Amino acid sequence: MSASSLKMIYHAFFYSVMSYGIIFWGNSSHTSTIFSMQKRQLELWNDVGIQILPLTSQYMLSLLMFVVQNKNLFSTNTENHNLDTRQRNNLYLPQANLTIYQKGAYCLGIKIFNNLPLEIKNVAGNQKKFKIALKKFLYTYSFYTMEEYLSHS
Repeated sequence: MSASSLKMIYHAFFYSVMSYGIIFWGNSSHTSTIFSMQKRQLELWNDVGIQILPLTSQYMLSLLMFVVQNKNLFSTNTENHNLDTRQRNNLYLPQANLTIYQKGAYCLGIKIFNNLPLEIKNVAGNQKKFKIALKKFLYTYSFYTMEEYLSHS
């Protein structure tokens, strides 16, 4: 089969199911099971030369696209205090005591967005350019865990 046919099969049978509602379940404890299934797929597709994002990177892509598409739900640090700091243009992360809230789409979306390289955050006003730059970044580094991404500089 051709590479394009294999990619179409992957997207039809695995990717569509995996990515459905991923911003809500992508940080759950059950992702390890799904990731192990995807890992078998990744080994097959990488031999063919088809680039596929690992589950964590796909989760980050979906979550960051949600953040950029819903900018009105988020505020920046300068909107919450008048201090002129290096982090003034980052999204404001509200204090939360509940772990379920901290690991939810809202807080984790902010953490992931704030940890992006500056050149990607700067194009967040244009969703198309942002998605292209973000995909290039995620394909380059292929993060397998959230900790790996958050520790990446």
